[in-house]
Amino acid sequence: MAERESDRAASLNGPVRALMARADIRTLSLLGVLAALIVVGGITKPDEFLDTRNLQLVLTQGSVIGVVTVGMTFVIMSGGIDLSVGAIVALSSVWATTVATQEYGFAGILFTAVLVGVSCGLVNGLLIAYGGMVPFIATLAMLASARGLALQITDGATQIVTIGSVLDLGERDAYILGIPPLVLVFAVVTIIGWLILNRTTFGRRTVAVGGNAEAARLAGIDVRRQRLYLYLLSGLCCGIAAFLLIILSGSGQNTNGNLYELDAIAAAIIGGTLLSGGRGTIVGSVLGVLIFTTITNIFALNNLQSDVQQIAKGAIIVAAVLVQRRTASTT
Repeated sequence: MAERESDRAASLNGPVRALMARADIRTLSLLGVLAALIVVGGITKPDEFLDTRNLQLVLTQGSVIGVVTVGMTFVIMSGGIDLSVGAIVALSSVWATTVATQEYGFAGILFTAVLVGVSCGLVNGLLIAYGGMVPFIATLAMLASARGLALQITDGATQIVTIGSVLDLGERDAYILGIPPLVLVFAVVTIIGWLILNRTTFGRRTVAVGGNAEAARLAGIDVRRQRLYLYLLSGLCCGIAAFLLIILSGSGQNTNGNLYELDAIAAAIIGGTLLSGGRGTIVGSVLGVLIFTTITNIFALNNLQSDVQQIAKGAIIVAAVLVQRRTASTT
């Protein structure tokens, strides 16, 4: 009997070890790509790229989209998609920076940004989990609605933040050991996301739903409720990202979060998250964010136009999907 149990354990550990080995190889590969980009930036613009202020800027800019990407990773791992994250960030930022909201100070802006993000996530989750709508259609509708509402609130104008305690977080005096507060928030969100995915039942249920929703249902998992929670999580991340963007820009605009959905999905895919669901890592997604942010920074320093940046991002996404398909066909 003991031999049978040991054989069974060995048979289960084999695939797990193989999966972990692939994840380690993928992480090392991403680190290699990031190191190569740093070398390229150091060679092309050594004085500007390697300057401490520029590196802090790269991390700060990556923090906003990075928080969104953490939520997106969970959604994609469950077999879903969220095309509305950029629009939710825009709506959260403009709603949180209205004159009425700013009367409540720091807490009012933060609470409003998070509340609006979670509310939009709730609508997405209800439509998808209990309304039976396809995630692509539901989140596309939210994208259009949130953008329209953000434009209506601002009437096309930029809403300036006047709360000193919010603006001060974007100043260098607020840096802790040379690290911007936004980067610290991103780090905390990343750690919490990693713990949830890898150390909780919620994370295991997310992977199970993405791998095979019907099998997960038969195993006793409430698939609809799990999907609702995942879109709530995505909305929460969008609300936090909106607050970080308010700190970074000192304003709220209806154009905030433009193409964030592209960047978040791309970073998650680069990080190894399968579009079909069932596999992904928070660490990989974070490295994907850093890779894209570094590419954008290098292009900007070398005076390359934004359209070239978008073409490069599109090519990277295609390459990543092709690699995923090839990897899947050989496993």
